[in-house]
Amino acid sequence: RQRIQALSEETAQSLKRNVYQNYRQFIETAREISYLESEMYQLSHILTEQKGIMEAVTQALLLQADRDDPALGARRAAAAADPFLPLSAKDAAASEEGRQRTLTTLLEKVEGCRDLLPESPGKYLVYNGDLVEYDADHMAQIQRVHAFLMNDCLLVATALPNRRGAYRYDALYPLDGLAVVNVKDNPPMKDMFKLLMFPESRIFQAENAKIKKEWLEVLEETKRNRALSEKRRLEQEALPRPAPAPPESTNPFDEEEEEEEEEEPSAEEEVVDLSLEWIQELPEDLDVCIAQRDFEGAVDLLDKLNEYLADKPASQPVKELRAKVDERVRQLTDVLVFELSPDRSLRGGPRATRRAVSQLIRLGQSTKACELFLKNRAAAVQTAIRQLRIEGATLLYIHKLCHVFFTSLLETAREFETDFAGNNGCYSAFVVWARSSMRMFVDAFSKQVFDSKESLSTAAECVKVAKEHCKQLSEIGLDLTFIIHALLVKDIKGALQSYKDIIIEATKHRNSEEMWRKMNLMTPEALGKLREEMRSCGVGNFDQYTGDDCWVNLSYTVVAFTKQTMAFLEEALKLYFPELHMVLLESLVEIILVAVQHVDYSLRCEQDPEKKAFIRQNASFLYETVLPVVEKRFEEGVGKPAKQLQDLRNASRLMRVNPESTTSVV
Repeated sequence: RQRIQALSEETAQSLKRNVYQNYRQFIETAREISYLESEMYQLSHILTEQKGIMEAVTQALLLQADRDDPALGARRAAAAADPFLPLSAKDAAASEEGRQRTLTTLLEKVEGCRDLLPESPGKYLVYNGDLVEYDADHMAQIQRVHAFLMNDCLLVATALPNRRGAYRYDALYPLDGLAVVNVKDNPPMKDMFKLLMFPESRIFQAENAKIKKEWLEVLEETKRNRALSEKRRLEQEALPRPAPAPPESTNPFDEEEEEEEEEEPSAEEEVVDLSLEWIQELPEDLDVCIAQRDFEGAVDLLDKLNEYLADKPASQPVKELRAKVDERVRQLTDVLVFELSPDRSLRGGPRATRRAVSQLIRLGQSTKACELFLKNRAAAVQTAIRQLRIEGATLLYIHKLCHVFFTSLLETAREFETDFAGNNGCYSAFVVWARSSMRMFVDAFSKQVFDSKESLSTAAECVKVAKEHCKQLSEIGLDLTFIIHALLVKDIKGALQSYKDIIIEATKHRNSEEMWRKMNLMTPEALGKLREEMRSCGVGNFDQYTGDDCWVNLSYTVVAFTKQTMAFLEEALKLYFPELHMVLLESLVEIILVAVQHVDYSLRCEQDPEKKAFIRQNASFLYETVLPVVEKRFEEGVGKPAKQLQDLRNASRLMRVNPESTTSVV
């Protein structure tokens, strides 16, 4: 209990000390705040006095200027009737000197804009104020800016953090390419307006609804005044200038020539009327259409202008208008090109590109539209192939790969035919693109089928699937079978030769262990299975080589050779096309020669009469049954007989006439 009491007293003393220290810190902080408040009050008082002095000096200067020039005072009074312009803008509108002075002050306040905004006699400040910029997509606040509206451009600057009243240059937008859009209030987002300029748009928030209204009205009024001044300038340039009077001549014959010229009516140059409202607003309307992604509306305006100026002479005002419009055409073309770039989203299939492609064709850019369309589709096909998940089963992956690729190719071909129906010159580009796309497909196909060393039966089935899908393109008159053959011939040739070598090695191995004994299959089921296998190989008379009690009057080596050779032939015929004719034929001849030479050599070397009779029976089966079946099946699969196989069988028959000969065909 005493220990607890001692700890309680110690804790109480510690709490008292902490409270006392916190109280002293609070008193010191309060004193500092009071001192800072007094300093700020004195500073604000000094600033107020300085502001009053500056206003008094300004009023004195204005009164002195009014005394020196009464007309200046009258203009200043007239400018005061405009409620939307700030005082600085009204003074700037009064005299050229005031405008230059205001512009110079602006250049001093904004860092980095002196070179971008050179002083010129016709440039002056109209309106300025603080705004808050928001992100157009997420409506998140980005930064606070100060906007300076001049009679021909809008300057946006950001405030410097450590310097009051100083700004840093951010962007400069000419009024000719600027569109102003009111943003409907949607609490808590309100008092906002959007500025549209190619290739971006920015959203700003005013301090209140009144200032937002002033910004919208002043921007529209300034743009209107800019358009009117440009219109007056064009009209003045369009007025015909009087021709200078020719010098007086003392030649009496000149008077007669002048009389003849006066009799002939001189064709005056036709003056093109560019004062129409839609022509004056055309550059601005094009900017709005481009900013709002109204590509069809922009091209419609260009077609309307081209139709209006089709039969008009190319005067200087028309050339200047064309220059302005051509700049918008370049901007529109850049936007459409970006829409078709592979960097954009590839979702939506080929139809998603139809809008941009059709407008580029209307602009006379069919070649560029074709190139960009095909690049876009190539990127889409490549992306679709890369996104395919590689399956454990090769055949399943090939089914998916063929479905994705040939479906995309077919859709692209149909969309191309729709978009470029009137541009026959683009079809050659599509054929070249289809060939390059097929090469990309074959690379993915070969990597999965041939590089992974799949069996010949699997490779044959995969090639068969690819050919069947390729035939779908014939629906639109596009046959790419010869291309897939040309691209696969090297891999298929390598696969055939590799499998041929495997069969030859297996046959030689069996030949080395050959004892020339009959086969005993032990069970009727095994014998029935062998009969079925031989029947599927095309050997219909196999029953004459079977004996009693599941015995077969043939050697195991000859039976295994027959099954393996016929399986190779069936799979090879699935892979067959004319370029592989000699490869397949030579492979068959090499395989058959291994078995034929072994039988002939055994027939010559064997001394046992009983075994020799058995070898002759196997030779008869090989020469009279197997080789004719191979010839027949090859002719059915290829479409023409093979002279090399016939010669091989005839040479073997001649050899069997004199079995005692020790010569060899090797």
